[in-house]
Amino acid sequence: MTDYNFLAQRAFDDMADRVASVTRNFDRTAILGGGPDLLSGAAAGLLSDKTGWIIRSDLSPRVATRLETPALALDEEALPLAAECLDLVLAPWGLHWTNDLPGALVQINHALKPDGFFACALPGGATLTELRQSLMAAESELMGGVTARVSPLAGTFDMAALLQRAGFAMPVADVDRITVRYDNIFALMADLRGMGETSVLADRPRTAAPRTLFVRAGQIYAERFSDPDGRIRATFEIIHAAGWAPHPDQPKPKRPGSATHRLADALGVRETSLGEKAGR
Repeated sequence: MTDYNFLAQRAFDDMADRVASVTRNFDRTAILGGGPDLLSGAAAGLLSDKTGWIIRSDLSPRVATRLETPALALDEEALPLAAECLDLVLAPWGLHWTNDLPGALVQINHALKPDGFFACALPGGATLTELRQSLMAAESELMGGVTARVSPLAGTFDMAALLQRAGFAMPVADVDRITVRYDNIFALMADLRGMGETSVLADRPRTAAPRTLFVRAGQIYAERFSDPDGRIRATFEIIHAAGWAPHPDQPKPKRPGSATHRLADALGVRETSLGEKAGR
C-alpha cells in the first residue's frame, strides 16, 4: 500500500509544515485516514516538536491494524469522540469519501477544544481532468452518450464555505497542483486502484465497460495529453483547508464602516465615489 500513498504523503508533509508554523503546541492529536507510514518521514519530526499524544485512524479495519499505535478503525461520519477532547485534528486524504462531509466537519469541530486547530487535505475538482475528458470523449464516440465514471470533487471555495458552515473560525483553503506522468492510461488506472481511489458512485454503471472503451480512451488521452517522449500527464489537485474551533480571544472581523484610514490613501490613488464614472 505504501507504494501508492505518494499523494497522501505529500499532503501530510505539507500539513505538518503548517502545524509547525503555528506558535503553540497541541497536547492531544487525532490523525484521520491517510494510510500507513505517514509518520515515518520528515513530518514525524515536525509534529513531534508540536504535539504530545497522537492517535491514528482509518475507515478500513485492515488498514487500521497497520497504522502507528494507538490506532482505531472508525467512520468519519460517526466519530466516537467526546466533546472538546482534542487540541488538533488532521485529516489527510480521506474526507472526500464521506457521504456527509458537512456533518463530519461539524463532528470534528465538536471534538476540538476551544481554539483547537483542524486541517485537512483532499483531492480537488481539477484532479484527473485529462482522464475525465478522455473517457467522456471515448464513450460519446462509441456509445452515443456519457455516464459518470469519476467521482465529483470539491474546490477551494467549496471547502472554505463548508468549514464556515460547520462553525470553524478563520477558515482558509488553498490548492497544490501536481502533474504525474505515466506510460499509458492503464498504468494510471493501476495506480488509482492501488490508492483505493476508484469510483464508488451509487449511480455508476453496474455492467462492466467493454475493453474497447478504455483502449479508445487511451488513444484519445495520448493524442491530447502526452509529452514529446510519449508519456501521458495526469493532474492531481490537493485542496488544503484549515480552521479553528471558536474561542472568545480569537481575532474578530471589524464592524463595517469602522475603518480609520482610507484604502485610496494607502494605495496612493484617487478615490472614486459610488456612481461616479472612472476617468472623469
